[in-house]
Amino acid sequence: MPPASDLLQLLNTLVKLAPEEEALIANSFKLYTLPKGEFFLREGTVCRHVGFLATGLVRYFVLKNEEESTFEFTKEGDFIADYSSFNRKEKSNQNIEAIEDCELLIIDHEKLHHIFNHTPNGNHLGRLIVEHRFHVMVNQLLAVYMQTSEQRYQKFLAEYQDLTQRIPQYHIASFVGVKPPSLSRIRKRLAR
Repeated sequence: MPPASDLLQLLNTLVKLAPEEEALIANSFKLYTLPKGEFFLREGTVCRHVGFLATGLVRYFVLKNEEESTFEFTKEGDFIADYSSFNRKEKSNQNIEAIEDCELLIIDHEKLHHIFNHTPNGNHLGRLIVEHRFHVMVNQLLAVYMQTSEQRYQKFLAEYQDLTQRIPQYHIASFVGVKPPSLSRIRKRLAR
């Protein structure tokens, strides 16, 4: 299963896994396909799985004043979930939607915590993943409160430069916090 090798390669960059840890991890995740336009998670439901995105692209968004407000894009090689909903088993305020056809490896709460609690590197690995997500979330929050639309667009270009051709412009506008015509004006100003 090639996606498992991508997952194990990523985890081995964080901690050196023993062969038995690799086997447990590979056997604990299952393959899941998510067609373009479908949801990994919908607002009002509990996040039951963490997914490792082997191929494809998703966006995270919330409904704000009855409009979609995109706050993150995740591409292949990274994890997706609403970790608060997943850990607390509470309904999510977020939506995670496939922008492209996706292939994931997913794991439920019980199996993930079995890995954390029964492997020598499990707790360390869990802590590193949580620290990464905390860093991402703090940066997103600060951007909303401290950056102008133009600065958020520049942040988008810096963080997602390789995705600009894969993400529809209206989703980029939603991430920046403007309507598509305003995004066009920002792009023209920056092109000068």
